[in-house]
Amino acid sequence: MSEIKVNSIKGVAASSAAITISNTDGTCTANITNNLSNRNLIINGDMKIAQRGTSSTGQGYQTVDRYFIGYSGTDEAPEQEQGAVASGTTPYTLGFRKTLKITNGNQTSGAGAGDYIFINHFIEAQNLAQSGWNYVSSSSNITLSFWVKSSVAQNFYFQFASRDGSQYSYPMETGSLTADTWTKVTKTISGNSNIQVDNDNGAGAVLTFGVFWGTNLTGSVSLNSWMAKDDANKTPDNPTGWYTTNDATFEITGVQLEVSDHATDFEHLSFADQLRRCQRYYQVLADGGELATELIGVGMGWHSSQAEYTIRFLQEMRAAPSLVQSSGTNYYQWRTETQSKNFSSLSFDNATKRSALIYVSGTSGLTQGYAYRVQLGNSSAYLHLSSEL
Repeated sequence: MSEIKVNSIKGVAASSAAITISNTDGTCTANITNNLSNRNLIINGDMKIAQRGTSSTGQGYQTVDRYFIGYSGTDEAPEQEQGAVASGTTPYTLGFRKTLKITNGNQTSGAGAGDYIFINHFIEAQNLAQSGWNYVSSSSNITLSFWVKSSVAQNFYFQFASRDGSQYSYPMETGSLTADTWTKVTKTISGNSNIQVDNDNGAGAVLTFGVFWGTNLTGSVSLNSWMAKDDANKTPDNPTGWYTTNDATFEITGVQLEVSDHATDFEHLSFADQLRRCQRYYQVLADGGELATELIGVGMGWHSSQAEYTIRFLQEMRAAPSLVQSSGTNYYQWRTETQSKNFSSLSFDNATKRSALIYVSGTSGLTQGYAYRVQLGNSSAYLHLSSEL
């Protein structure tokens, strides 16, 4: 039998070994760039899930799941949307079909010192704490990679920041982007002894893309190194070209954060798997945009003016959620075989991470002990659950 004994295997022009072999027990460490499952700490990094809708000029969680859009000082509100990756582009050939897209408004007064537009993605603390990243060690790394495109050629800044204990941030830059051209950005971040990550369901870290930060929020900052969190000095001063260009666009997709000293291929999940991960933070119970009379549940009348029922969530949520609903005349309805009654809203009580009590009150004509179908009554009505970080 033939046998080859080596310490490592390395490419001719490579700076590091592809495979390193232990001399004592024969185990090996491989630098693998193909897909390895369950390594992406970012949820919905390919932007395929948008439970709330596909476009909005509002702030907060409005479109693509798990991405919070904030802005202030704008003359016209920017629009956030779930965009489409054009065929023939490199991200498209790699399997990406959706983006998170920000379209700037008309900022007629220019780039104010207090103006800003940003994108946040919060990472649940226990996911980071149990990821295998030794975040207090400078020899342990995580690597961030993503695809980005801007309609204006310029540099953009972003940062990764801890959220527990004394918070620390790690500012970075995309480098100069060519207008309307997709660019892949890769950054490796080493641990730091000052970082704290609690093993709980709170926010352990946040990845923030500063589409624009005014000078009240920027200053003399060193890139690619840890610093104490300073909201008055997030990054170096930002270029203003994108912000002062009417209807300028900024798009991002393929966001991946993994415990590694190099970037691997993006971990593509099925739509169902990605949706399930998003539903830990947000769930759609009923949406009149799909069916104006969609069933909410079947409840029992307690007396002439109240009926209630218990719902089990689609999956366990991060924490007991709040009810997100639209309210309006005849938005909801209870029905029996012979009766129906319209009302404007529902109430929410006794919520846990797994279930809650929803009840109809303030209406009349119910009969104690009778079962009632509770449903939407308007295409504008919806009933959602939120447990976002």
